[in-house]
Amino acid sequence: MALPRSGDNRRPLTLRDVSEACGVSEMTVSRVLRNREDVSPATREKVIAAARSLGYVPNKIAGGLASQQVNLVAVIVPSLSNMVFPDVLSGVSKALEDSGLQPVFGVTNYSPEKEEEVLYEMLSWRPSGVIIAGLEHTEAARAMLENAGIPIVEIMDSDGEPIDSVVGISHRSAGRQMAEAIVAAGYRKIGFLGTKMADDHRARKRFEGLTEGLAEHGIEIADTEFYSGGSALKKGRELTEAILTRSPDLDFLYYSNDMIGAGGLLYCLDKGYDIPGKLGLAGFNGTDFLDGLPMQLATIDACRHEIGEKAASIIAGKGFEDGVIGGHRIELTPRLEAGDTIRR
Repeated sequence: MALPRSGDNRRPLTLRDVSEACGVSEMTVSRVLRNREDVSPATREKVIAAARSLGYVPNKIAGGLASQQVNLVAVIVPSLSNMVFPDVLSGVSKALEDSGLQPVFGVTNYSPEKEEEVLYEMLSWRPSGVIIAGLEHTEAARAMLENAGIPIVEIMDSDGEPIDSVVGISHRSAGRQMAEAIVAAGYRKIGFLGTKMADDHRARKRFEGLTEGLAEHGIEIADTEFYSGGSALKKGRELTEAILTRSPDLDFLYYSNDMIGAGGLLYCLDKGYDIPGKLGLAGFNGTDFLDGLPMQLATIDACRHEIGEKAASIIAGKGFEDGVIGGHRIELTPRLEAGDTIRR
Protein backbone atom coordinates (compact mmCIF):
# COMPACT_ATOMS: atom_id res chain seq x y z
CA MET A 1 0.00 0.00 0.00
CA ALA A 2 1.45 3.34 -1.01
CA LEU A 3 1.89 5.93 1.70
CA PRO A 4 0.15 9.29 1.12
CA ARG A 5 2.08 12.29 -0.09
CA SER A 6 1.56 15.96 0.57
CA GLY A 7 1.26 18.51 -2.23
CA ASP A 8 -0.82 18.60 -5.38
CA ASN A 9 -1.38 14.85 -5.97
CA ARG A 10 0.86 14.89 -9.01
CA ARG A 11 0.76 11.73 -11.11
CA PRO A 12 3.62 10.31 -13.15
CA LEU A 13 3.63 11.42 -16.78
CA THR A 14 2.59 8.94 -19.46
CA LEU A 15 3.15 8.38 -23.16
CA ARG A 16 -0.20 10.07 -23.76
CA ASP A 17 1.06 13.30 -22.17
CA VAL A 18 4.03 13.35 -24.54
CA SER A 19 1.81 12.39 -27.48
CA GLU A 20 -0.58 15.27 -26.80
CA ALA A 21 2.29 17.72 -26.30
CA CYS A 22 3.95 17.01 -29.66
CA GLY A 23 0.93 16.00 -31.76
CA VAL A 24 1.98 12.47 -32.76
CA SER A 25 0.58 9.08 -31.77
CA GLU A 26 1.52 7.25 -28.57
CA MET A 27 2.94 4.45 -30.75
CA THR A 28 5.26 6.91 -32.47
CA VAL A 29 6.35 8.34 -29.13
CA SER A 30 7.09 4.83 -27.93
CA ARG A 31 9.15 4.07 -31.05
CA VAL A 32 11.22 7.20 -30.59
CA LEU A 33 11.89 6.55 -26.92
CA ARG A 34 12.86 2.95 -27.66
CA ASN A 35 15.32 4.21 -30.30
CA ARG A 36 13.51 2.52 -33.16
CA GLU A 37 14.83 3.62 -36.57
CA ASP A 38 11.46 3.72 -38.37
CA VAL A 39 10.77 7.35 -37.40
CA SER A 40 11.76 10.43 -39.36
CA PRO A 41 14.48 12.69 -37.89
CA ALA A 42 12.04 15.63 -37.68
CA THR A 43 9.48 13.60 -35.74
CA ARG A 44 12.16 12.13 -33.50
CA GLU A 45 13.43 15.61 -32.66
CA LYS A 46 9.88 16.83 -31.93
CA VAL A 47 9.13 13.90 -29.60
CA ILE A 48 12.42 14.16 -27.72
CA ALA A 49 11.96 17.93 -27.25
CA ALA A 50 8.44 17.40 -25.89
CA ALA A 51 9.54 14.62 -23.53
CA ARG A 52 12.46 16.71 -22.26
CA SER A 53 10.28 19.77 -21.73
CA LEU A 54 7.69 17.78 -19.78
CA GLY A 55 10.24 15.84 -17.77
CA TYR A 56 8.97 12.49 -19.04
CA VAL A 57 11.16 9.45 -18.30
CA PRO A 58 10.35 6.06 -19.93
CA ASN A 59 9.61 3.13 -17.64
CA LYS A 60 12.23 0.36 -17.84
CA ILE A 61 10.29 -2.04 -15.61
CA ALA A 62 8.92 -4.76 -17.83
CA GLY A 63 5.51 -6.34 -18.23
CA GLY A 64 3.32 -6.83 -15.18
CA LEU A 65 5.45 -4.55 -13.02
CA ALA A 66 5.07 -1.58 -15.35
CA SER A 67 2.69 0.31 -13.06
CA GLN A 68 4.63 -0.40 -9.87
CA GLN A 69 7.65 1.04 -8.12
CA VAL A 70 10.71 -0.93 -7.05
CA ASN A 71 12.16 -0.92 -3.56
CA LEU A 72 15.08 1.30 -4.55
CA VAL A 73 15.91 4.82 -3.41
CA ALA A 74 17.95 6.86 -5.88
CA VAL A 75 20.68 8.84 -4.09
CA ILE A 76 22.49 11.35 -6.32
CA VAL A 77 25.56 13.21 -5.03
CA PRO A 78 28.32 15.31 -6.67
CA SER A 79 31.33 13.27 -5.57
CA LEU A 80 32.65 10.24 -3.71
CA SER A 81 36.30 11.29 -4.00
CA ASN A 82 36.39 13.23 -0.74
CA MET A 83 35.20 12.46 2.79
CA VAL A 84 32.03 14.55 2.69
CA PHE A 85 29.44 12.55 0.81
CA PRO A 86 30.37 9.07 2.13
CA ASP A 87 29.20 10.38 5.52
CA VAL A 88 25.89 11.39 3.94
CA LEU A 89 25.52 7.97 2.33
CA SER A 90 26.19 6.20 5.63
CA GLY A 91 23.34 8.20 7.16
CA VAL A 92 21.06 7.23 4.29
CA SER A 93 21.95 3.55 4.66
CA LYS A 94 21.37 3.61 8.42
CA ALA A 95 17.90 5.14 8.09
CA LEU A 96 16.85 2.64 5.43
CA GLU A 97 17.76 -0.40 7.54
CA ASP A 98 14.70 -2.63 8.11
CA SER A 99 12.61 -0.42 5.77
CA GLY A 100 12.60 -2.80 2.83
CA LEU A 101 14.23 -0.05 0.73
CA GLN A 102 17.72 -0.17 -0.77
CA PRO A 103 19.79 2.88 -1.75
CA VAL A 104 21.32 3.08 -5.22
CA PHE A 105 23.99 5.75 -5.64
CA GLY A 106 24.81 7.97 -8.61
CA VAL A 107 27.63 10.53 -8.95
CA THR A 108 27.46 13.74 -11.02
CA ASN A 109 31.00 15.19 -10.60
CA TYR A 110 29.35 18.59 -10.03
CA SER A 111 28.15 18.61 -13.65
CA PRO A 112 24.53 19.72 -14.28
CA GLU A 113 24.49 17.75 -17.54
CA LYS A 114 25.76 14.62 -15.79
CA GLU A 115 23.11 15.08 -13.11
CA GLU A 116 20.47 15.05 -15.87
CA GLU A 117 21.83 11.80 -17.27
CA VAL A 118 22.05 10.05 -13.90
CA LEU A 119 18.60 11.23 -12.86
CA TYR A 120 17.03 10.13 -16.17
CA GLU A 121 18.54 6.65 -15.88
CA MET A 122 17.54 6.21 -12.24
CA LEU A 123 13.98 7.45 -12.71
CA SER A 124 13.51 5.03 -15.62
CA TRP A 125 13.63 2.20 -13.05
CA ARG A 126 10.80 3.82 -11.07
CA PRO A 127 12.45 4.09 -7.63
CA SER A 128 10.37 4.66 -4.51
CA GLY A 129 12.04 8.04 -3.94
CA VAL A 130 14.94 10.31 -4.85
CA ILE A 131 17.51 11.95 -2.57
CA ILE A 132 19.54 14.50 -4.53
CA ALA A 133 22.21 16.98 -3.44
CA GLY A 134 21.49 20.67 -3.91
CA LEU A 135 18.61 22.88 -4.94
CA GLU A 136 20.01 24.00 -8.31
CA HIS A 137 19.17 21.83 -11.32
CA THR A 138 18.79 22.26 -15.07
CA GLU A 139 15.28 22.89 -16.40
CA ALA A 140 15.11 19.33 -17.73
CA ALA A 141 16.22 17.81 -14.41
CA ARG A 142 13.75 19.94 -12.48
CA ALA A 143 10.93 18.88 -14.81
CA MET A 144 11.82 15.22 -14.28
CA LEU A 145 11.83 15.66 -10.51
CA GLU A 146 8.59 17.64 -10.45
CA ASN A 147 6.77 15.02 -12.53
CA ALA A 148 8.26 11.84 -11.06
CA GLY A 149 5.23 11.24 -8.86
CA ILE A 150 7.42 10.02 -5.95
CA PRO A 151 8.93 11.66 -2.85
CA ILE A 152 11.88 13.93 -3.70
CA VAL A 153 14.31 15.12 -1.00
CA GLU A 154 16.92 17.72 -1.89
CA ILE A 155 19.76 17.69 0.63
CA MET A 156 22.73 19.66 1.96
CA ASP A 157 21.31 23.15 1.28
CA SER A 158 18.31 25.03 2.69
CA ASP A 159 18.96 28.36 0.94
CA GLY A 160 16.15 28.20 -1.60
CA GLU A 161 12.77 26.67 -2.44
CA PRO A 162 12.68 22.87 -2.73
CA ILE A 163 10.72 20.84 -5.26
CA ASP A 164 9.25 18.69 -2.48
CA SER A 165 11.20 18.11 0.75
CA VAL A 166 14.55 19.54 1.82
CA VAL A 167 17.07 18.60 4.52
CA GLY A 168 20.18 20.69 4.96
CA ILE A 169 21.88 23.73 6.43
CA SER A 170 21.96 27.35 5.39
CA HIS A 171 25.35 27.84 3.77
CA ARG A 172 24.92 31.60 3.78
CA SER A 173 24.41 31.41 7.54
CA ALA A 174 27.51 29.22 7.84
CA GLY A 175 29.53 31.86 5.97
CA ARG A 176 28.19 34.61 8.22
CA GLN A 177 28.95 32.49 11.29
CA MET A 178 32.56 32.20 10.20
CA ALA A 179 32.70 35.94 9.51
CA GLU A 180 31.62 36.66 13.10
CA ALA A 181 34.27 34.29 14.48
CA ILE A 182 36.98 35.88 12.34
CA VAL A 183 36.06 39.42 13.38
CA ALA A 184 35.72 38.48 17.06
CA ALA A 185 39.26 37.06 16.97
CA GLY A 186 40.64 40.35 15.66
CA TYR A 187 41.57 39.35 12.11
CA ARG A 188 41.06 42.03 9.46
CA LYS A 189 42.80 41.04 6.20
CA ILE A 190 40.88 38.03 4.94
CA GLY A 191 41.61 35.73 2.01
CA PHE A 192 39.20 33.13 0.60
CA LEU A 193 40.34 30.00 -1.24
CA GLY A 194 37.94 27.70 -3.10
CA THR A 195 37.65 24.86 -5.59
CA LYS A 196 34.91 24.31 -8.19
CA MET A 197 33.34 27.65 -7.30
CA ALA A 198 31.46 27.84 -10.60
CA ASP A 199 29.65 24.54 -10.00
CA ASP A 200 29.64 24.15 -6.21
CA HIS A 201 26.65 26.34 -5.36
CA ARG A 202 26.96 25.66 -1.64
CA ALA A 203 30.57 26.89 -1.51
CA ARG A 204 29.49 29.98 -3.45
CA LYS A 205 26.74 30.68 -0.91
CA ARG A 206 29.20 30.34 1.98
CA PHE A 207 31.47 32.85 0.24
CA GLU A 208 28.51 35.21 -0.17
CA GLY A 209 27.59 34.81 3.50
CA LEU A 210 31.18 35.44 4.56
CA THR A 211 31.36 38.57 2.40
CA GLU A 212 28.05 39.89 3.77
CA GLY A 213 29.05 39.16 7.37
CA LEU A 214 32.42 40.90 7.05
CA ALA A 215 30.83 43.88 5.30
CA GLU A 216 28.65 44.50 8.34
CA HIS A 217 31.89 45.19 10.22
CA GLY A 218 33.35 47.34 7.45
CA ILE A 219 35.70 44.62 6.20
CA GLU A 220 36.13 43.52 2.60
CA ILE A 221 37.66 40.28 1.32
CA ALA A 222 41.27 41.23 0.62
CA ASP A 223 42.08 38.49 -1.90
CA THR A 224 40.74 35.24 -3.37
CA GLU A 225 42.27 32.17 -4.98
CA PHE A 226 39.97 29.90 -6.99
CA TYR A 227 40.64 26.59 -8.71
CA SER A 228 38.26 24.71 -11.02
CA GLY A 229 39.51 21.20 -10.24
CA GLY A 230 38.90 18.89 -7.31
CA SER A 231 39.99 19.09 -3.69
CA ALA A 232 43.29 17.63 -2.47
CA LEU A 233 45.94 18.33 0.15
CA LYS A 234 48.45 19.17 -2.58
CA LYS A 235 46.06 21.63 -4.18
CA GLY A 236 45.51 23.29 -0.79
CA ARG A 237 49.24 23.81 -0.43
CA GLU A 238 49.50 25.25 -3.95
CA LEU A 239 46.55 27.64 -3.50
CA THR A 240 47.93 28.82 -0.15
CA GLU A 241 51.38 29.46 -1.55
CA ALA A 242 49.90 31.44 -4.43
CA ILE A 243 47.69 33.71 -2.33
CA LEU A 244 50.30 34.36 0.38
CA THR A 245 52.96 35.10 -2.23
CA ARG A 246 50.65 37.61 -3.87
CA SER A 247 49.21 39.05 -0.61
CA PRO A 248 51.71 38.45 2.21
CA ASP A 249 49.84 40.79 4.58
CA LEU A 250 46.77 38.52 4.85
CA ASP A 251 46.07 37.47 8.43
CA PHE A 252 43.27 34.94 7.86
CA LEU A 253 42.57 32.29 5.22
CA TYR A 254 39.11 30.73 4.87
CA TYR A 255 38.95 27.62 2.68
CA SER A 256 35.87 26.29 0.90
CA ASN A 257 36.46 22.83 2.40
CA ASP A 258 38.58 20.99 4.95
CA MET A 259 40.69 19.10 2.41
CA ILE A 260 42.32 22.17 0.87
CA GLY A 261 42.30 23.83 4.30
CA ALA A 262 44.37 20.96 5.69
CA GLY A 263 46.81 21.33 2.80
CA GLY A 264 47.04 25.03 3.54
CA LEU A 265 47.71 24.40 7.21
CA LEU A 266 50.52 21.95 6.41
CA TYR A 267 52.08 24.48 4.03
CA CYS A 268 51.95 27.26 6.63
CA LEU A 269 53.45 25.05 9.33
CA ASP A 270 56.27 24.04 6.97
CA LYS A 271 56.99 27.71 6.26
CA GLY A 272 57.02 28.65 9.94
CA TYR A 273 53.94 30.89 10.05
CA ASP A 274 52.75 31.86 13.52
CA ILE A 275 49.35 30.14 13.73
CA PRO A 276 46.99 31.41 15.01
CA GLY A 277 48.89 34.46 16.28
CA LYS A 278 49.79 36.11 12.98
CA LEU A 279 47.73 33.96 10.62
CA GLY A 280 44.43 32.22 11.25
CA LEU A 281 42.90 29.47 9.10
CA ALA A 282 39.57 27.68 8.81
CA GLY A 283 37.91 25.13 6.55
CA PHE A 284 34.43 23.69 6.21
CA ASN A 285 32.68 20.34 6.73
CA GLY A 286 34.05 19.05 10.06
CA THR A 287 35.63 15.93 8.57
CA ASP A 288 37.20 13.35 10.88
CA PHE A 289 40.59 13.33 9.16
CA LEU A 290 41.34 16.73 10.71
CA ASP A 291 42.02 14.89 13.99
CA GLY A 292 45.28 13.56 12.48
CA LEU A 293 46.80 16.99 11.71
CA PRO A 294 49.59 18.60 13.80
CA MET A 295 47.05 21.32 14.75
CA GLN A 296 43.27 21.12 14.82
CA LEU A 297 41.99 23.16 11.86
CA ALA A 298 39.03 25.40 12.66
CA THR A 299 35.97 24.27 10.72
CA ILE A 300 32.19 24.16 10.64
CA ASP A 301 30.43 20.82 11.07
CA ALA A 302 27.95 20.53 8.19
CA CYS A 303 25.81 17.78 9.85
CA ARG A 304 26.44 15.40 6.96
CA HIS A 305 25.48 12.07 8.56
CA GLU A 306 22.37 13.59 10.14
CA ILE A 307 21.31 15.07 6.79
CA GLY A 308 21.51 11.66 5.12
CA GLU A 309 19.66 9.95 7.93
CA LYS A 310 16.80 12.45 8.05
CA ALA A 311 16.43 12.54 4.26
CA ALA A 312 16.14 8.76 4.07
CA SER A 313 13.68 8.78 6.97
CA ILE A 314 11.40 11.02 4.92
CA ILE A 315 11.48 8.59 1.99
CA ALA A 316 10.84 5.63 4.31
CA GLY A 317 8.05 7.41 6.16
CA LYS A 318 9.81 7.07 9.52
CA GLY A 319 9.16 9.42 12.42
CA PHE A 320 6.33 11.48 10.94
CA GLU A 321 3.13 11.16 12.93
CA ASP A 322 0.80 12.24 10.12
CA GLY A 323 2.04 9.41 7.90
CA VAL A 324 2.53 11.86 5.02
CA ILE A 325 5.63 11.52 2.88
CA GLY A 326 6.78 14.77 1.28
CA GLY A 327 6.61 18.49 1.85
CA HIS A 328 9.01 18.46 4.79
CA ARG A 329 11.57 21.18 5.48
CA ILE A 330 14.30 20.30 7.96
CA GLU A 331 17.01 22.91 8.51
CA LEU A 332 19.89 21.84 10.73
CA THR A 333 22.28 24.20 12.52
CA PRO A 334 25.95 24.17 11.42
CA ARG A 335 28.35 24.07 14.37
CA LEU A 336 31.58 26.08 14.55
CA GLU A 337 34.57 24.13 15.86
CA ALA A 338 37.31 26.68 16.63
CA GLY A 339 40.15 24.17 16.87
CA ASP A 340 43.69 25.58 17.23
CA THR A 341 43.84 27.90 14.23
CA ILE A 342 41.70 30.84 15.40
CA ARG A 343 42.87 33.17 18.17
CA ARG A 344 40.91 32.76 21.39
